Amino acid sequence: MAEISEAPDSDSSKLFGSDSKAPQRPDSEPEFDPKLMRKTKPGLKRLFLTFSVLFSFLLGFPFLWKSVEIYRSPLPFREIDSLSTQLRSDTLLFPLHFHALFVGFDSDPDRLRWSILSEITKLTSQNPKCSDNYTLSVTVDLGSRCLRGRTSSPHSSSYQCGSVTGGDFVQNDDVAVDERLASVFGGKNNEYSMAVVKGVSERAVVGKYRHAWMVVGDGSDVEMAVVKVAEVLIKVFINGGREEGLIRNEFMPVGADGKIVLSFNLLNADPHDWVYDWDFEKIDDTLLTPMIEALGPVANISVESQVLYHTPKASFSYWNQKLESYVFSTKDLPFFVNSNEWHLDTSIAAGGRSKILQFAVYVPSAKECPLLLQLPNGEISKTNGFISPMWGGVIVWNPQGCLRDSEFKPSAKNIIPIQDLENMFEVFIGQFRQLFGFKSLNVYTGASGDWNLLPSERGFTEWELDVLSRQHTCFNLHSCATTLGSLSRLVQSLPRMIIKDEIGKQVKLSLEAAKLALSNASSGVYESSAASSSQARSLAEDAFFHPSIMSVSYYSFEHCFAVYSPFFLPVSMHVVLAALRELRRYKQEKAKYLAWKAKANTAT
Repeated sequence: MAEISEAPDSDSSKLFGSDSKAPQRPDSEPEFDPKLMRKTKPGLKRLFLTFSVLFSFLLGFPFLWKSVEIYRSPLPFREIDSLSTQLRSDTLLFPLHFHALFVGFDSDPDRLRWSILSEITKLTSQNPKCSDNYTLSVTVDLGSRCLRGRTSSPHSSSYQCGSVTGGDFVQNDDVAVDERLASVFGGKNNEYSMAVVKGVSERAVVGKYRHAWMVVGDGSDVEMAVVKVAEVLIKVFINGGREEGLIRNEFMPVGADGKIVLSFNLLNADPHDWVYDWDFEKIDDTLLTPMIEALGPVANISVESQVLYHTPKASFSYWNQKLESYVFSTKDLPFFVNSNEWHLDTSIAAGGRSKILQFAVYVPSAKECPLLLQLPNGEISKTNGFISPMWGGVIVWNPQGCLRDSEFKPSAKNIIPIQDLENMFEVFIGQFRQLFGFKSLNVYTGASGDWNLLPSERGFTEWELDVLSRQHTCFNLHSCATTLGSLSRLVQSLPRMIIKDEIGKQVKLSLEAAKLALSNASSGVYESSAASSSQARSLAEDAFFHPSIMSVSYYSFEHCFAVYSPFFLPVSMHVVLAALRELRRYKQEKAKYLAWKAKANTAT
């Protein structure tokens, strides 16, 4: 087998010639380590492309944030806090002026004024929310001249001497006296007058306007008259003749939107016996419309009516041989209203936050007629009706001659006599007054005696309307401040809650109405303050219970992050890591280049 022999070293040297040598590195060139050095400057192309992708993600983030942004109408948080602080720290004061007139008394007016103020202080109860800022002026009319007490009130000189005499009270015509005093005193919104006259027939009467009078005998003690004057001014004109705590403000029959729906129902228990109808439109025009107009500043009242059939009661009655009638007692009242059979429906407009009061006229069947209500003392109720707080009232009407069944034809449609209908609706108005906390009887029994209360054809006297206006202004303003404060805290605690422009508008209008109500209340304009406060509360409730708030009240930022993070987080993390790696690589390559440059500079 052939072998390849290696050429001797002498032969290899001949290839280069005898004088040639191997190539050598120049002495000036430094030693190059490719792991630690590089001769060319690193390029920026890869770094620029990587960071371009990263910047595109960063530039797209504001657009993404804008696309998921929740629209929030700006709310006046400072004004809301200011209103709440003002009502919480400062008691709402209603200005009142009392004028006491003494006719036929030879007494010092300053001494009388001081005595009346002392009695008023004893009777006045402190209310942490609302109070009355009252002033008092006293006039002693001697016929030929008048003695006036010292007071800073501008109302002290409104009475003209000799306008009221003892002869005006000789006749026992209280209505005529009431009109006479109304022409004398004028009946301003926040001024209440009290006349004390010496006469023969003693009596004490509170008129339907803003004044009262008391006729005392010649030998009566003036100090006793002072006590009675203070009592009627505070207990009647201020408290409305109601017992403290009888019905609290929040249980007044007025809806959160300031509306009341009066639903009147005629219930025919068994139409096989008889069917009755009524002339409701006439009663509405004569009795209900004046009352609704009088209560306009306090509540927006609407009226509905219907006639129902087959509406038996749920309680039982028993035959009383002595009374020759069927009787049901007050123990049966909780079971009288038959919710299963009495379909007391109202219109669609009566829904929402309006307060619905049901008033029913129950016509019993022939099997339980006449039907009477027996009181706990054993007597028969004169009205034959009862009220259910926060629900309404019921009156049992027995047809004339209902025991003689032969006089009624089952198919005939009878009409309730107009006189009976008027009497029933007068009872309904009395029940409505009771739901507002007033007494249905026209007598106020105080510590110093009884006072006759003249009724008004509108259902509520002017001083009673003043009481309701002050009371509802106080309650509505505090309710408005509480609702707006709750809305403010809710909105600030949930940054992702949608606040539409409609909500912001309602809040601003509510604050404006509340400020107007405060201004009118401090000026003594009770009707305007009640209307403005009712509007303020209604707008605050509308804003708080807006459907858009209730639908997304728990839409938080964590929810938004959980929804979008699966789409963008994986890609964004890879882009960020790639940018960091490329930046680190660029720094390393630049360090190699700088190391080579430094070594080259050292070698040269």
